[in-house]
Amino acid sequence: MTHAHINEHSEPVRSNAARLKGFLVLVAVIGGAIYACIVGYMYLNQQSLLFKPAGELPDPGTVGLADVDVMSLPMSDGVMVTAWFAPAATPGAPTVLFFHGQGGNLGDRADRMREILNSGLGLFAPSYRGYPGSEGEPSELALIADGIQMFDRLDGQKLDIVLHGQSLGTAVAAAVAEQRPNARLLVLEAPFTASVDVAAERYPWLPVSALMKDQFATRDFMAHITVPTLIFHGARDETVPLHHGKALAAMAGDAAQIHIIPDGTHNDLWSHGLWGEVQKTLPQY
Repeated sequence: MTHAHINEHSEPVRSNAARLKGFLVLVAVIGGAIYACIVGYMYLNQQSLLFKPAGELPDPGTVGLADVDVMSLPMSDGVMVTAWFAPAATPGAPTVLFFHGQGGNLGDRADRMREILNSGLGLFAPSYRGYPGSEGEPSELALIADGIQMFDRLDGQKLDIVLHGQSLGTAVAAAVAEQRPNARLLVLEAPFTASVDVAAERYPWLPVSALMKDQFATRDFMAHITVPTLIFHGARDETVPLHHGKALAAMAGDAAQIHIIPDGTHNDLWSHGLWGEVQKTLPQY
């Protein structure tokens, strides 16, 4: 009787345990499926998450740059890329090779360009391939290869070149500086150690290092850059936190100076005197 009594009560317990196990397995399967969908979405859409061209490329004159010419340049693979160019107004002054950030188009940077030109320097600002005015599709390798080709074009004209990168463009500018040490100056505006590092901080639950094709790892060659470097970073930058700029400055050692702007965010460093500091660094021309 005692043995039968035990079986009578253990069967419901086993049944409940089996149901619980089945429920947990179902939850795990559904959760895994959802996670896999998210990973797949991020992988398939990573280009649009990193490169965000928008709008139409305006005529420079309509954004206060009447002295800027529009050029269409063939890259080494035949892709046509548009660039805005204006020679230096002051004889002997350097030309700024300007690499813009991830969003919008060149017209969104007109105020920066006007300040550069007003200081007497020349300007050469490419619109990345895949961005308004340019053919092709953007990628890390393509943007860096294009940047080197544009540097060589200016260098072939015996121009002194200041490399200036804004956000995403800092990775391009730094890569060019690493391979072209004869640049006059490298300016990094709100740089990151790597785009994959920023992504990992934003999505710590995703295997971003395995997913990202274009990782823009500036940290991998920062120590090899001999071009004098100015790093500008806002202490209130929530897009690319300040520790990225500090890390790059530490990697560069004596080659770099970092300017931390206490009230600066990601996109307003020029309004906090960035260009004035750049001009102080350039020798008289």
